[in-house]
Amino acid sequence: MREFDKSYFDVALSTSVVVFGFDGERLLTLLGTKPHEPFKGVPILPTSWILPDEDVEDVGRLVLTQSLGEREFYIEQLTAFAKLYRKPEGRVVNIAQYCLVQHDYLKNTPENGFYWVPADEVPALVYDHDEIYAYARERLKRRVKRRPIGFRLLPKEFTFSQIHTLYEQALGKSLDKRNFRKKFIKSELLVTLDKTVKVEGSKKPAALYCFNTKRYEKMSLKGYDFLF
Repeated sequence: MREFDKSYFDVALSTSVVVFGFDGERLLTLLGTKPHEPFKGVPILPTSWILPDEDVEDVGRLVLTQSLGEREFYIEQLTAFAKLYRKPEGRVVNIAQYCLVQHDYLKNTPENGFYWVPADEVPALVYDHDEIYAYARERLKRRVKRRPIGFRLLPKEFTFSQIHTLYEQALGKSLDKRNFRKKFIKSELLVTLDKTVKVEGSKKPAALYCFNTKRYEKMSLKGYDFLF
């Protein structure tokens, strides 16, 4: 074991939050622009320094407040990104997180220069934020297969087509609609509402659904396996 040395504390901490939203047609992610050198003007994930007396998740929620005006979203820690020279300014360990924003909040314009972009059109990002973003996308893929967290991205009432589109975008592949519907109905997660909504380009209105809260809570803890 190494002897203690004060220089061991010459390391900074930060957190970047990969934020996902779904507008009913596309999976989106939140980006900003680096406000100062180095790399001024380059796209960046929502990021903040972590002070010695601050909790990582609390700082992540502060980032959400500064960018979206709200802090009470689903947030989950990813992993630490700690390559020695990941930032030219000095040694910084980034404890990354990701967040899911419900559809209703997308109506609000992001604050402080942040903006939404389609998740599959994210440009090259500063530092190793490309790696952080890719890690978050993979986490999202695993989660939607094992937990019903996709409902955190949907409005309170939604069409089956919206669920199908969301899962296709989250998993990054096409899904047979008939097989997908069969698996979802079998999960008992959906509650059919006595409501319909007019869909653009279709003569037939689409049925609306909400999710079964008790079933959702149970499956969030127990998990399941959707083999798409």
